[in-house]
Amino acid sequence: MRIDAHQHFWDITRFQYPWMTPGESPLRRNFLPRDLQPILQRNRFEGTVVVQANGILDETRWLLVLASEHEFIRGVVGWVDLTDPRVGATLDELQLHAKFKGVRHMVQDEPDVNWLVREDVLRGLGELARRAIPYDLLLHPRHLKLIPLLAKTVPELRMVIDHIAKPPIASGRLDGWAEDIAIAAQFPQVFCKLSGMVTEADPHNWKAEHLRPYVEHVLSVFDADRLMFGSDWPVCLVAADTWKQVLAAFTQAIGPQSEETREKLLGGTAARFYSLNEG
Repeated sequence: MRIDAHQHFWDITRFQYPWMTPGESPLRRNFLPRDLQPILQRNRFEGTVVVQANGILDETRWLLVLASEHEFIRGVVGWVDLTDPRVGATLDELQLHAKFKGVRHMVQDEPDVNWLVREDVLRGLGELARRAIPYDLLLHPRHLKLIPLLAKTVPELRMVIDHIAKPPIASGRLDGWAEDIAIAAQFPQVFCKLSGMVTEADPHNWKAEHLRPYVEHVLSVFDADRLMFGSDWPVCLVAADTWKQVLAAFTQAIGPQSEETREKLLGGTAARFYSLNEG
């Protein structure tokens, strides 16, 4: 089963998206299942994991409604308030839906660089671990240093680093990021998404070869059992013409791989991490 492990839907008539800056943008319109499904079919992908794009519980519930209406949406990674003392009850409610598969918070936007390891946040992450709900880490490279403490404090929590932690691909620099993600990879409960890379490159002049040093490094510190492809559609359209162009760049960046490794990267790992065959 081939799975796009990271994509989004949004409806600008339904919700406001604080990150959506004013002015013209290819992202300033609705992106809904009917837009993505034919793309997946043409490229022989059976399903996706849709990830929150808004820090409100109403969006999580809306995504779950979409998932119930569309079989190809195999899982929803939604938002909950991890600092809410009653977050456990919220998670219990959401887990009644078979396609609720994970939680994400936009840590990259928090003014406090140490937000992820605050006592109230760690308590909320503990509630995820207690229910075997995985957590998506939306980070910048400066946050990678927090992962060892997080992994040791909540050892049962399975985590996946989104977008290889957004290294400065446009600059070609690997220092700092390379060392810190290698340390994070030493913890077996930490996974990583090969996603969101084209938007960290020069959006007008990127090539797959610009991604390759970053991809090769991630492949060297994680194994295929902890790596998964994600398109980051439709955010990727800021830098790529199509979803297929992102897949092609990924394929070129990983280089020659065994069929077993490719199948893990293109769906097997995601299905296992998010328990997509359950429920």
